[in-house]
Parts: sequence; structure tokens; C-alpha cells
Amino acid sequence: MLHKTLKIAAIVLGLLLVTAGVLYAVGLRIVVDGGGSVGLGFPPSAERQAEVVARHREAQRAQPEPAAPPPAVTPAANDAAAADSAAAPEEALAPVAAATAAPPPDPRRPAPYWTDFRGPSRDGHYREQPIKTDWPSGGLRPMWKQPIGGGYASFVIAEGRAFTIEQRGPQEVAAAYDVLTGRELWTNRWTAAFREMMGGDGPRATPTWDEGRLYVLGAEGELRCLDAASGNINWRTNILQDAGASNLQWGMSGAPLIVDDTVVVLPGGRKGQSVVAYDKHKGGRVWAALDDQGAYSSPMLVTLGDVRQILVFTASRLVALTPDGQAVLWDHPWKTTYDVNASQPLVVGDNRVFISTGYGTGATVLEVTPGTGNRFAVREVWRNIRMKNQFTSSLLHDGHIYGLDEAILACVNAETGELKWKGGRYGYGQVMLADGHLIVVTEDGNLALVRATPESHQEIVRFPVLDGKTWNHPAMAGGILVVRNLAEMAAFDLRR
Repeated sequence: MLHKTLKIAAIVLGLLLVTAGVLYAVGLRIVVDGGGSVGLGFPPSAERQAEVVARHREAQRAQPEPAAPPPAVTPAANDAAAADSAAAPEEALAPVAAATAAPPPDPRRPAPYWTDFRGPSRDGHYREQPIKTDWPSGGLRPMWKQPIGGGYASFVIAEGRAFTIEQRGPQEVAAAYDVLTGRELWTNRWTAAFREMMGGDGPRATPTWDEGRLYVLGAEGELRCLDAASGNINWRTNILQDAGASNLQWGMSGAPLIVDDTVVVLPGGRKGQSVVAYDKHKGGRVWAALDDQGAYSSPMLVTLGDVRQILVFTASRLVALTPDGQAVLWDHPWKTTYDVNASQPLVVGDNRVFISTGYGTGATVLEVTPGTGNRFAVREVWRNIRMKNQFTSSLLHDGHIYGLDEAILACVNAETGELKWKGGRYGYGQVMLADGHLIVVTEDGNLALVRATPESHQEIVRFPVLDGKTWNHPAMAGGILVVRNLAEMAAFDLRR
């Protein structure tokens, strides 16, 4: 009897193993959501997704171009030049290829606006023009929708072009798209493939546009300054190698920050190599500062107490540096489980800043006032657990802070921290503010419009837009909303 039972058990186990092998072969994987919950799903593999994108772009190039498109560069030709430059990634900061001069501004193109992660002030607030808020109950029809490579970067938008960074097979790819048509204009690529089971694969940091140049940072530290018109390389370095730093568990995530004539990045190196500034034109190192372990937030240039300063949210504190990196103006300790300080600080007054993190840590408003010498004194105005931004960031509107408290939308009073309301489950998605409304991209790829009012949670409409896990922040310029995730990208016309 025992022998028979063991034989049946062995057969069942064999069938289970065969079934598991078949499911794995067709793409079934363990997937983790933003809250750390584990499940099974079919996430797009980088290789398969790269094939999908390649087929789509080939068909796209075979189609007639729009009547009056921006100048396009043949991706294949530019990629060949990029591949040559990537052959010696250990080289120093000498320009890899001569910079291509940007053409004169095209009067048909809108002026640059959404040129940084989460917008021009990195605060998620779209202020360029009024938008359409009477969305139909059945949802908006996209202007275009198409496949994209993997990763969690957002877009920046300038002069009618949307720029991002993607994972396509074994390569990280910076890409430029026409905002109105979705047509790929150029790509610049190099060999790099960041893999991470919990967070997912691919690059994380959103590019930055400045004066016709695009600054792109890969998940493994490759920093490139590209000509935004052509994709040609002006200069490159690897910030981890340059700072003698190890990569973070979830990869390089901080968007490069332009401060005067420098580009500031966060390699997280020790011995004064945590924050590094390079000459934005030629790539030479200008200064380095701090010994802090890095985190996942992007640096910000703000004014508090009438003083310009760079805010850096490290693994252990929020710290303010002078724009030349030579002095610490103030700091405040802030530790989160797993060292995940990933949200953006939010200026909520002339001398006040809000920070929030997840894993039960909560939020605080800090007030800075002149102290001894050039240092500021810091005090907590309030602190509670009513807002916990895990890897999303909050917004300020009419004295109230709106954001995702873990996976649920919430509103708190910026002055007191009082919870005004909490409602609507959106997963670990992203939120932006425009024309008195919250535009929410949910973790499962829906798009929602919610009134930004402290009275109550008032969702106007929600509808599916993208297929799959969506942690990427939306972007908007000229009234055109552009969204993406690991596999798809789409644009919506919100112009009045």
C-alpha cells in the first residue's frame, strides 16, 4: 500500500514539475506588486518585448512620414555609431563623438516645458495651460498607442518630442518620439541589462532635457549627454565606476539634475562621492560631496528661506547642499525600511518642505530657519502616518497635500497634517496635478481623473489604458498627456 501511494505521489509530482516547466517556458513568472505581495503572472520578457518593438518600428519606418514632422534620424545609422562608442565603456570623459549642433527652433514646435522628471519643478504639477477635464464616461481615445521597451523611467517632453530610456533585450536604449504621432525619431543604445526579481528589470531614471541636450542615466550607471535633435553623443561616463560605488539593490533611479552649468547625479559613493556634479557641456567632473549611501529619489533644485539649494534624499536623511556642492546648509535624519527613500520632497511654503516614505514610516513637514553661520535650523512642524509615499510622490494644491498613502489616494492639510479624506484604491501607481484635478495612473494601467478638493474623494472617471504593471510617472506638455509602462506607451489629447 505504501509503495503504491509513493508511486502515485511520484507521478503527481512529475506531472506538476512538467506543468511548471511548460508554464515557465511560456512565460509564467513570480511577480511582485508595489506592496510586496507575491503572485503569478506573465510579465513581458526583455528579449520578447525587444522583438515586438523592433517589428513595430520597422513597420512604422516603412509607412509614409507625417506631412510636417520634426527632422528624423535613421535609428539604425545612429545606433551603429553608439555601438562603436560603447565598445570602450571604461574610457574617461573625453567626448565620444562630436556634438551635433541643434537646428534653429522650429516655430511649429511648442516651447520646451516638461523637461524634468515630474515636470519643470519636479513637483508633478502641470501649469502650462488649462486642460480638458470633461472626460467622457467611457474614457478617452488615445491619439496613438504602441509597444515600448521595458523599464520604469518616465518621459520628458520638449519641442514636440518625448524622450525616455528603455530596455530592449541586452541593451539600454534612449529614444525620441514625435509626441503627436508616436513615430520613433532616433535611438541611442549601449549594452547594459539590469535584472532584479522584486522590482523588475530595466532602467529607472527619467532623462533630463536642457538647452537642446538630453542627459540619460542607465540603471547600471551609464550617463550620456546626447544631442536631443539627433541622438548623437556629446560625452559619456559611468557614474558608479567614476565614484568607486556599488550599485543599489534596485538600480540607479535618480534623474540627472541641471544646476547652472553642471549636471548633478547620485552615484552614492563613499569618501565624498555620494553626490557628483559634471560639466554639462563637456563632461568633466566639477565637484563631489557627501558620504551617504544612495537612495532612489531624484535631486531637486529649490529655494527655501530665499536661498537656492539642492535637496538630496539619501538612504538616511534629507540634506540640503549649496548649488556649488561646497557646503551642507541643513539636514534631517529619515530612515525607512530597506533604505527605500524613493519619493520626491515637496516644497509646501517659503521655508517648509514635506517628505514622505512607505513601509509604515509616514510623513513630516520640516521648517528651516536661519541658524549659525550659513547653516539653517530645522524643526518638524508635524509628523504622522497619514501619508506614506512608497515610491510615488505627493502634490500640493491650495494648501492641501494629495498622494497615494501606500495604495490608497489621500488628502492631508499641509499646515497641520490632518487627514481630510482617504479613498479609492489605485495600487502603487503615480499621480500628477493639472487644472485643479488629479490625473492618476494606476498600478494596473488604468487612467483616472479625480477632483483635487479637500471635501471628499471625487473620482470622475477611470478606464483602462495600458496592459500590465505600471509604475511609470505620466508626463504632459502642450496639453498632450503621455504615459507608459513596461510594455506599452500612449498619448492623449487634453487640449481644450
